Amino acid sequence: MQIKEIKEFSEIRARARAYLCYIIGRHISQHMQEGNIEQLLHRLENLQEVLPKAEAIYVIDANGIQIVPNITKNKDAKGKGIGDDRSDRAYYYRTVREHRCTLTDPYPSLITNQLVVTASFPVYDNNDNLLFIVAVDIALKDLLRMVHPTSVDSHFGLASKISYAAFSLALFGVALLLFLKGVFGFLHFGIDFNKIDINEVFKSTILLTLSLAIIDLVKAIFEEEVLGNKDRKRESTDETHQTMVKFLGSIIIALSIEALMLVFKSALIDPSKIEFAVYLIVGVSFLLLSLSLYIKFSRGNDKKLRK
Repeated sequence: MQIKEIKEFSEIRARARAYLCYIIGRHISQHMQEGNIEQLLHRLENLQEVLPKAEAIYVIDANGIQIVPNITKNKDAKGKGIGDDRSDRAYYYRTVREHRCTLTDPYPSLITNQLVVTASFPVYDNNDNLLFIVAVDIALKDLLRMVHPTSVDSHFGLASKISYAAFSLALFGVALLLFLKGVFGFLHFGIDFNKIDINEVFKSTILLTLSLAIIDLVKAIFEEEVLGNKDRKRESTDETHQTMVKFLGSIIIALSIEALMLVFKSALIDPSKIEFAVYLIVGVSFLLLSLSLYIKFSRGNDKKLRK
């Protein structure tokens, strides 16, 4: 799950940085008088009310030394941290170098041992000398819920994932029933080949083909919507439409077998009804042509996107 969260963060990182920096900037001025730490502390309390999901809020000076205790709801970390040297942290030297509000990559928190990111907001005096850096640690999953509400870890996303899992399970049950019906359809003949009914064999073949098509569909839904492997699909554009192609291909095979069986039935029982078999064959040909065009144009669009 952490790999998926990191991938989602990479997609919305710019938006997340803009959001956090905007929130911090609304409550803390980027310029203030030198040494006015009391004014800054008062604003930090307001900042905690605006960002209740923040794991910790603290301030470090221009040398990277924490000058106020942690403002946090965590009892083990609350009131601690003052005097800690944070000059070796990525957010410190990046903020100093870029001279602006920054957002770090996810890293393990020392407080909760979960992945967090740190938004760092520099404060300067009137001569543009760095006075403080306000740092806000927030858990990665909480940030995704705030900035990326359609994330699979949001409440709606979790409900969606459960729904897709339920549908996948139901479809798998249907595929299993079709498989068992198809197998029993020809196994009941035993080893006496003289009792084999070709029509029953055709029916079993159709059931097994449909079962395979549904299994492919279940696999795609479960991997993409439940396990969250959408990014793997995007990395290989040739696989993007693989599910659709495999599913429609299985349907076309099943219909082709049905058309062939209908031809045999019409030839043996009522030749006047062979036209219905022809209609079915024409329909299958149209589906096959449509699938070929779909593959051609979809891959062409994928190649253009690569360029």
